[in-house]
Amino acid sequence: MLKHHPDKRAAAGNHEDDGFFKCIQKATEVLSDPDKRRQYDSVDENADVEPPSKKEASKSPATFFKLWNKVFDSEARFSKTKPVPRFGDDKSSREQVEEFYNFWYNFDSWRTFEYLDEDVPDDNENRDQKRHVERKNNNQRKKKKTEDTQRLRKVVDDVLAQDERIKKFRKEQNAQKNKKRLDREAEETRVKEEAVKAKEEQERLQKEKEEADKQERAEGKKAKEAAKNAAKKNKRVVRTAAKDGKYFVDGEATAAQIDAALNETDLLIAKLEVDELAVFASKLNGKSDAKEIKAVFAEQGKSLQDAGKVQSGELKLIQA
Repeated sequence: MLKHHPDKRAAAGNHEDDGFFKCIQKATEVLSDPDKRRQYDSVDENADVEPPSKKEASKSPATFFKLWNKVFDSEARFSKTKPVPRFGDDKSSREQVEEFYNFWYNFDSWRTFEYLDEDVPDDNENRDQKRHVERKNNNQRKKKKTEDTQRLRKVVDDVLAQDERIKKFRKEQNAQKNKKRLDREAEETRVKEEAVKAKEEQERLQKEKEEADKQERAEGKKAKEAAKNAAKKNKRVVRTAAKDGKYFVDGEATAAQIDAALNETDLLIAKLEVDELAVFASKLNGKSDAKEIKAVFAEQGKSLQDAGKVQSGELKLIQA
């Protein structure tokens, strides 16, 4: 810069216009000031990359990602947040793709639009005009900022609509949802089927129990009937034995003796348990001798008396 200073040039005998030096001085001033440097970088139109048309981007997957990566790499230079996620390729994970779109839908740009400002008058006497121009410039900057945000949002919308990865992820998500739904429905069906089987099993067991109880009652009834018939038969055996034993008297029994002998026989039968009656009847079976029959009756009468089931004198004829 010193090389082109007017004094240096004059000392060297060069008296050309100092305009070139002023350009250098202006450039240095812009590059050394962060705000002015940002303003300068904001209008680097040669670095802007136009989004590809849908036809261009759809030639092949490789072309699609190559063209769109260039677009977002170009836009990334305006990001306040670093690092900036890249657009990626068809091998990018769902998390990477979601991170990319979340970042760009919330893009925070440092780009400014002061280069479009109308020149502010330097005349201090016309302060109202100066304020008017400054307000106009501020409004214009805000407008351009909003338009640029909308432009970038449309770019992101366009690529999102064309991005086959999104369709793939949605398809996978739907498949996963359908799998969960099918698994849930299968589980519900399994639970219902098990409930039906459990109910059927319970009904089967209940039916078997009812059948077993019915059979048991029938067998019990049959056993009771058999025991009752056996008891009747044993009673007949005992009563017949009393008759064959000549009613426990020697010689021809009178009507009174027969009646007394039968009463004592019925009393003896009444005092015996069913199994005792069966044993007693078995002892009498096949006997026809009156003395033997009376001896069996006398023995049974004594057993009842010893057990306290009959009183002395209640079986006079049997124990005579």
